[in-house]
Amino acid sequence: MVLGVRLASPLQPALAALCQAVPRQHRGLSTPSGHGHTLDLRGIFPPLTTPFSSTREVDYARLEGNLHHYASIPFRGLVVLGSNGEYPYLAPHERLEVVSCVRRALPRDRLLLAGSGCESTQATIELTSSMAEAGANVALVVTPCYYRGAMTSAALVQHYTEVADASPIPVVLYSVPANTGLDLPLEAVLTLAQHPNILGIKDSSGDITRMGLMVHKTRQEDFQVLAGSAGFLLASYALGRCCCPCSVRDMGCCPGGTGGDWQLGRGRKVTRRFGIPGLKKAMEWFGYYGGPCRSPLAPLSPPQVEELRGTFSTNGWL
Repeated sequence: MVLGVRLASPLQPALAALCQAVPRQHRGLSTPSGHGHTLDLRGIFPPLTTPFSSTREVDYARLEGNLHHYASIPFRGLVVLGSNGEYPYLAPHERLEVVSCVRRALPRDRLLLAGSGCESTQATIELTSSMAEAGANVALVVTPCYYRGAMTSAALVQHYTEVADASPIPVVLYSVPANTGLDLPLEAVLTLAQHPNILGIKDSSGDITRMGLMVHKTRQEDFQVLAGSAGFLLASYALGRCCCPCSVRDMGCCPGGTGGDWQLGRGRKVTRRFGIPGLKKAMEWFGYYGGPCRSPLAPLSPPQVEELRGTFSTNGWL
């Protein structure tokens, strides 16, 4: 969910109200000792792209520039190293440096959710610990999927339990079947919801019925359900507890009636049709640095750029 200047403006009152809705005791960013659900994830958490230079090296100066733009918008925090951040294409040391860079630039009252999921449990544990040292407040752990045929509910429960047991920061499960080909089974989610160091789940499947079941069946747990895309933010809000990638937790904390709601589908129109290359191209039209993607993600062709621009112009976004 990337918000340009024109989108951010009509949402400012709602976002400010959203931030005020978050209890003050949950705004501190120090990681508590021991396991327990103490962080409240109500709010909007835009996923950051990773900017690359013309030589495809991570451009940390451009990253800081984009963060400067975000600083004026009262988001609850940011997500780094998710699918929009080209996480699989970054080396481990780059992932840690990106988190360190964002943490240095991010105001202390903003939360930082960082992707740390790897294919093996051991590698995930090690990277999650390093992410905590680099400044992440929450570890976003995607489902391992290379051996997806062997990823039964029991295997996934064991994986996440070991990661959460070892993690010095709270863990959020991350299910993004469009990329992994694997949907974290509902029965596994319900079991893991009882773990004291598993804070919630970011569900990017778009299955509102499934999300509703999660909300209903974990209502006795301190477990937060996050809508993984702005494309179904309003639908998930109808469940009664939501934001984006935002917690499906409480009423009154989502943009509504501000004149900006219809624009929430903008990012979805870009990424579903044109992927991350389209997202980065669109960012440049709104004052952010997009830049190239890493290979093998190819840039948009000139006809694709014109199609994307036409879509934005037709909808009044440019």
